[in-house]
Amino acid sequence: MNDVQNGRLSRRRVLGGAAGLAAAAAAVATGLPSGGAVAAPKQNTSDLARWRKQAARVTITRDDWGIPHVVGRTDADAVFGMIYAQAEDDFNRIERNYLVSLGRLAESEGESAIWQDLRQRLFIDPGVLKRYYADSPAWLRKLMQAWADGLNYYLATHPEVRPRVITRFEPWMPLSFSEGSIGGDIERVPLSQLEAFYDNRSVEMTDEELGLVFREPSGSNGMAIAPSHTRDGHALLLINPHTSFFFRSEQHVTSDEGLDAYGAATWGQFFIYQGFNENTGWMHTSSGVDNVDEFAETIVTKADGRHYYRYGDALRPVTKKTITLSYRTTDGGRAKRTFTTLATHHGPIVREADGKWIAFALMNKPVEALLQSFLRTKTRDYADFMQVAGYKANSSNNTLFADSKGEIAFLVPQFMPVRNDRFDYRKPVDGSDPATDWRGLHSLKSLPQAVNPRNGWAFNTNNWPWTAAGPYSPKPEDYPRYFDQAGENPRGPQAIRVLTAQRRFTPQSLIDAAFDTYLTAFARLVPQLVEAWDKLPEGDQQKADLAEPIDLLRRWDYRWDAESTATSLAVFWGEALWAPLSQAARDAGMSMWDYLAERATDAQRLTALTEAAARLTQDFGSWQVPWGQINRFQRNDGAITQTFDDTKPSFPVPFTSAQWGSLASFGARRYPGTKRYYGTSGNSFVAVVEFGRRLRAWAVTAGGASGHPESPHFDDQVDRYASGDLRPVYFYPQDLKGHIERVYRPGS
Repeated sequence: MNDVQNGRLSRRRVLGGAAGLAAAAAAVATGLPSGGAVAAPKQNTSDLARWRKQAARVTITRDDWGIPHVVGRTDADAVFGMIYAQAEDDFNRIERNYLVSLGRLAESEGESAIWQDLRQRLFIDPGVLKRYYADSPAWLRKLMQAWADGLNYYLATHPEVRPRVITRFEPWMPLSFSEGSIGGDIERVPLSQLEAFYDNRSVEMTDEELGLVFREPSGSNGMAIAPSHTRDGHALLLINPHTSFFFRSEQHVTSDEGLDAYGAATWGQFFIYQGFNENTGWMHTSSGVDNVDEFAETIVTKADGRHYYRYGDALRPVTKKTITLSYRTTDGGRAKRTFTTLATHHGPIVREADGKWIAFALMNKPVEALLQSFLRTKTRDYADFMQVAGYKANSSNNTLFADSKGEIAFLVPQFMPVRNDRFDYRKPVDGSDPATDWRGLHSLKSLPQAVNPRNGWAFNTNNWPWTAAGPYSPKPEDYPRYFDQAGENPRGPQAIRVLTAQRRFTPQSLIDAAFDTYLTAFARLVPQLVEAWDKLPEGDQQKADLAEPIDLLRRWDYRWDAESTATSLAVFWGEALWAPLSQAARDAGMSMWDYLAERATDAQRLTALTEAAARLTQDFGSWQVPWGQINRFQRNDGAITQTFDDTKPSFPVPFTSAQWGSLASFGARRYPGTKRYYGTSGNSFVAVVEFGRRLRAWAVTAGGASGHPESPHFDDQVDRYASGDLRPVYFYPQDLKGHIERVYRPGS
């Protein structure tokens, strides 16, 4: 690390304590947008008095990593302080998340975002959410009100912060953003085809929508270890989300009403999404279950122009709804567009295909989702956790669970519609056939799961459920095929490999497993490349040209390392092989990894190696370049979309993309004007939890806890992040002793 620190990490030592806090306070507005920002309205005196009264019941303790430990008398007080602390660290990300979830992004980013807003508003209606808020349980309304009050109090006490759009937050708004996963189900709707349908013109699908360009695997790793497989007889949990960087805030939130949760909260939400309390821990991984469906509707247009859709022997009227969206004009003004949107009982119409209108069905249970998301953070054991799961409002995430009683579990999403398995729901099904309709939801007992499996561990790497607990996994033949559409990925065998390697796990050995360096994809693919070279006849020019690269890969142990030149060559080779074969793999209905292993030709493998060596030489002067010189972490400012620069300080990261089987994931690539690879996703928050008589935990956050470059906590965790050196979590008040940077109340 010494060649790239460039003085930046030393700021933690220089700016620690009061000096660092002064710098952080001065940086509150840094990184927030200036162009198009609007001033927050003046608050009335009654609001301010109420907020100050609530703030007096809240204490925020910042530890020496900048992590906020929020204590409130009530859960509502804790929520007030929790969201206030988030706003201190990165108000920009909070507001942007709500611009997206409310379908108001175009008000900030212009007309180009109008289709994303329309997609959101097909499912999110502010008027409906306000009614849901009014009908919510009184205790939940208190939390939502506290959430709005905490944000509004932050704006009132920080007049230098100028929001892009939202100058006053309202308590119903959390219902628009109630689950917390990185990519909601709604993102499966292709924006190009939504635009084509509602703009009544032809719009080509993008290569990304068609799956023709590589997308960094999103999702996460989760592992739960039973006491029988740990040295000290305590359950262990690995929390390892793979998200875009800086997507969540690390926090500890407690109240006198029993709330005591630590972990990662998605910016703008008032529950710990992936984390633990003293008794239970939960890790969510993006699931491959199929619980989002498209219905191809047969449309009949009558003489009066009204649209109907066929359903069995009947014609039903297509529902119409008017949606008006605002957007920012190029001169900074405001304009509006109005759409007449269409829907059937299956869901909104999102595109047209083969003469059919396609209706999109997904989970839309905002109150239940918010209830489940918050209440799980207060659970005491597995039975309690499953009672909360009875809301069946988790649609996109598997869960790895562990508790202080020693129970562990792998669970799939609880929102699973019952369907007729003779239909292939991976494609649009015939909406005119009533047999394709959803028939309620599966019971919790009927879902694939592994609870306290005899092998002593459970895991998920966004792969299928059928290997979650080794030989004690659920069996695919026992379930409809819609319970998986992800298949296997290279991290699955790697997880099994590290989990079966020992029977006496400790917290440190679980951390070591999470950062195991073996690359399963290359262990499968590189021998085929070497064999292809071996087959070339002596005297062949390609054999001569590739002799040294092949020798390097032949001797490689398939392990990533910052000093490894073989890692660099293998990654560049894999990318060169991947790109031209993605369409063929898609056409064959195969995963890319299987296609590369089973269908790629020897000529394609060798040509890709030639291209990889040439690209390395062109960009770095040699085909033998240590991986750490290419693969970098860089955080230049607090912007949500980073601009990368090879001339600015950056940090070597030894692990690779999850694409190649690395459990520790670093999704990096070149950007305009760069030759080095810069990461923007992958390992974001990593924690290991031990549920002993006294809870112990270790964690690390990508970069640092603050979104402000002047803060000492902007990038003070980079070294630990890259090396997998997790820091102790200060969970109990006595743990904080000697590690306190500041204690204060919101607004002070």
